[in-house]
Amino acid sequence: MPPPAPKVNFALELIRCKIALMEISAPTTLRERKMRETAARLTSTCRRLTAERGLNGFTVEEVCEEVDISRRTFFNYFPTKEDAVIGLDPEEELQKFAADFLARGSHGWDRVIDDFADLVVEHFESAGINPADHAELVAAIEREPKLLTKFMGVSRARDKQAAELIAEREGVDLDDARVVACVNLVTLLIKSAGDRYFEPHNDLDFSSLVHQNLSALRTVLGSSSPRKAHP
Repeated sequence: MPPPAPKVNFALELIRCKIALMEISAPTTLRERKMRETAARLTSTCRRLTAERGLNGFTVEEVCEEVDISRRTFFNYFPTKEDAVIGLDPEEELQKFAADFLARGSHGWDRVIDDFADLVVEHFESAGINPADHAELVAAIEREPKLLTKFMGVSRARDKQAAELIAEREGVDLDDARVVACVNLVTLLIKSAGDRYFEPHNDLDFSSLVHQNLSALRTVLGSSSPRKAHP
C-alpha cells in the first residue's frame, strides 16, 4: 500500500493553481474550445490512471488512445505525465489575468485585495471547478505523494507572480511589506473559501464564501488597534 500523502490543503492548492492564474477567459473560437476540452480530458485521464496505477503504471500511449489523440499532440499540451496530472496552464492565460489586474489601476491598498478577490471569483466561476476536480487531484496525489512537491512548486510560483503584479501596479518594491501582506491575505481568503466550498454539505457559492471572508477579515482588522513598535 502506498504511503499517505503529506498533509496539505488540496482545496487551496487546486484553486490557487487552476483559478488564480489559469482558465481566465472563455474560449472565443471553436479551435480554442476544442483545445481546452482536450487539455481537460488529458488531465482527467492522467489523474484517474495515476490514482489507479501510479505514474509508472501507465504510458503516454495509453492516455493518447483513451483521449483519441496522437503522442505528438499530447506533448503539444504537456511536457510530461506529471504536468498533465497537475494541469499546468498556458502562459497566455497568465498574461490575460495580469492585463485585467493592471488595467484596474492603483486606487489604494484596500482595492488590491478587492480586485484580486473579484478576479479570483470571476475566473473560478468561468473555470467551472467542481468537487470532482478536487477528488481526482486528491486521489492522484495520495497515490503519488511525489506529485505534491511539484504541485507546491507551481503554487509558490503563482504567489511570486501575484506579488510581482501587485508591486508593479502599486509602484513599490517586490519585498514591500504591503505586497507580502496582500499576497498572504488573498491566500487566506481563498484557503478559507476553498475549505468550505468543498465541504459535502456546503450550500453557498464560491463568491459568497470569498466575500463573506473578506467582510469578516475587515471587521476584525478594523477593530484592532495597531501596536507600537518596540524600541
